[in-house]
Amino acid sequence: MTSAVLRYLTHPQVAIDPDVPVPDWGLSALGRDRLAPLAAAGWPRGTVHLVSSGERKARETAAILAPALGLTPEIRPLTHENDRSATGFLPGPAFEEMADAFFARPGESVRGWERAVDAQARIVAEARAVVAEAPEGDILMVGHGAVGTLLLCHAAGRPIARSEDQPHGGGNIFVLDRATLTLQAGWHPLEDATA
Repeated sequence: MTSAVLRYLTHPQVAIDPDVPVPDWGLSALGRDRLAPLAAAGWPRGTVHLVSSGERKARETAAILAPALGLTPEIRPLTHENDRSATGFLPGPAFEEMADAFFARPGESVRGWERAVDAQARIVAEARAVVAEAPEGDILMVGHGAVGTLLLCHAAGRPIARSEDQPHGGGNIFVLDRATLTLQAGWHPLEDATA
């Protein structure tokens, strides 16, 4: 008998709008299109609990998958992405530079961003709480790349590092053993998911 798992799915591509706060960005047409086959397949079968960050892009991702699973997403605000509100929107190269610094100096608040160690403690605590509170069976958490990476680093027993980050574009999955929150399978694109 296989043990229950916690799958972590990052939202796929978003509609970037510098005039809208990042937590309020929604999915782009490409992001929605990438999710459609999973929703049509009822992925992931056997899921008993669906959790989403409170950010719009995560809620929209969960809402696309929820009907076929017969579940209503539980919104857990503390599973939000690392707090980057101090800098607001940053264009591509500037964002990548900040993300590099965020992972490279996890004990520091780089330009006012939430420290990586604090974001990691928060997402790990939330994952533990979800496991403790959910019914028996598989769990799907829908969230974000940076905090997802921090959870993966913890689950794998590895230091915080950008090299552990999800592949570009979002819409990636990793799998943890539900009972121990240890890593069972690393990042893979949602297109490689099986029901």
